[in-house]
Amino acid sequence: MTDANAQPLYDTFARADLRFERGEGVWLITENGERYLDFAAGIAVNSLGYSHPHLVETLKAQAEKLWHLSNVYEIPGQTRLGQRLVDNTFADKVFFTNSGAEALECAIKTARRYHYVNGHPERFHIITFEGAFHGRTLATIAAGGQAKYLEGFGPKVEGFDQVPFGDEKALKAAIGPQTAAILIEPIQGEGGVRPVPDEELRRLRKICDENDLLLILDEVQSGVGRTGKFFAYEWSGITPDIMAVAKGIGGGFPLGACLATAEAAKGMTAGVHGTTYGGNPLAMAVGNAVLDVILADGFFEHVQQMALVMKQGLASIIDRFPEVVAEIRGRGLLMGIKSVVPNTTFVQALRDEHLLTVGAGDNVIRLLPPLVVTEEEAREALSKIEAAAERLSVTARQKIA
Repeated sequence: MTDANAQPLYDTFARADLRFERGEGVWLITENGERYLDFAAGIAVNSLGYSHPHLVETLKAQAEKLWHLSNVYEIPGQTRLGQRLVDNTFADKVFFTNSGAEALECAIKTARRYHYVNGHPERFHIITFEGAFHGRTLATIAAGGQAKYLEGFGPKVEGFDQVPFGDEKALKAAIGPQTAAILIEPIQGEGGVRPVPDEELRRLRKICDENDLLLILDEVQSGVGRTGKFFAYEWSGITPDIMAVAKGIGGGFPLGACLATAEAAKGMTAGVHGTTYGGNPLAMAVGNAVLDVILADGFFEHVQQMALVMKQGLASIIDRFPEVVAEIRGRGLLMGIKSVVPNTTFVQALRDEHLLTVGAGDNVIRLLPPLVVTEEEAREALSKIEAAAERLSVTARQKIA
């Protein structure tokens, strides 16, 4: 018998006391009609905002045909979306999943199988970096290595060797006869919007080549136009061997993918990996619709321009409110405000201004607007950030006085 006052859901989320009924573009509307400018976008998921007409019509049309089949049969939408990803990236092969964590699981298994079929089953260790976040499965929390996510779930999954972020000496010392790959986010999102410098990614590529290691990129948050290119790795001029993708690729529909070169994926033969829902017709229809928009001429340039507007405006806010804002981080429309006051306080102050954001590690507030945000909307967001910073500044000065 349950407590009459208990709610039926797991108590794993500290939810805000907000209920949204519908969305329009970059706006969310509550049940009582209040409008919020959404610069969280479902944590970088709603890449094209809400009620995008092309996505809505595509989903409705596919829903009247087929929702799910399973991978027992050919799914033409998979072939089309896979080919478009191959044509526009480093990859030769694609495996579709439902989430970023599943895409990372596939990437980890792909790297281990590569060395296994090459006659080195002992090479299954993957080097990761402090502050990383790769998902919530047992393997991906082990890869991330953060104690708060590992606590209480038994022994840590074997095979992940973590080194400090940006410490090349520690990285090279961690490479041994069991090492299979290096796994890194081009921009740590959950870890505090910490970009990996382009020269560092080039150095990692060189280290992998010299040691017969696979380079795995986690672009779950940084990919699909978020930084102003299709994928963030393009800024550095290097290519990975394996890459995990999710979030923005579905525009709000659960969809992920693991991309790999033919060489890296050669161990992933029939029967060694699978998924029931991954790559279903509904997901493939929406994923293709997202790419129709993302890959259109001028789209990435628009993201870069909106990022410049935001960066310039935020720089001005830092200058005027140093007791509230310490630093601006990120690339493209994956931006972070390093806060002086507790980031939870800042997030609430922004919410009071009807601007939605999301926190991150290292006392950072993430700004992740839909990529279709207009200049007018970007400037409205900046106005709300300024108003929140001004109120927090008054409070901070009063405490000092």
